[in-house]
Amino acid sequence: GNYYNQGEIRKKELEQSCFLLGIPASDVTVLDHRDLPDNPAVEWDTQLLTAFVLKHIEANNINLVVTFDAGGVSGHANHISLYAAIRYKYRCFEILILFLRLGCRVLLLESVNLFRKYISVLDVPVSCLLPRDALFILTEEETEQARRAMRCHRSQLLWFRHIYMLFSRYMMINSLRLL
Repeated sequence: GNYYNQGEIRKKELEQSCFLLGIPASDVTVLDHRDLPDNPAVEWDTQLLTAFVLKHIEANNINLVVTFDAGGVSGHANHISLYAAIRYKYRCFEILILFLRLGCRVLLLESVNLFRKYISVLDVPVSCLLPRDALFILTEEETEQARRAMRCHRSQLLWFRHIYMLFSRYMMINSLRLL
């Protein structure tokens, strides 16, 4: 995306972050399309985004998609649009058949309320007790690796993202549901 005309900077930051996480640049796809602007207030066209996502899934024989739920974790319109595109796929019979043929499953990252979002590790008992299909709890070392990866996104490290990195459960706890 080119939010605040930082497209090239943000692309490099993403590649650096992925490198720290062990994801080679050859496995990173950056989609820069004028009708899918990087803007937290803009909802993307569902059919257009669905076409791009489906093409990527087919071309790479992907069998698991992890995306946002209807809340987009933070209400970010682009995140919610990704959820809408995946939901749209499941509503179209021919696309559902393709997903079944590929054996592709979808996990949705659970959005939680603001209190749970910022109680950090204290959310572990709650997350363990509530129903979910998958629960990931990172070790201290893995959490620090995630923080280092986040720090690669310098152009996006506003004051509230520093608070996020310190206190957000998402830095160490992620609960997901199957679509």
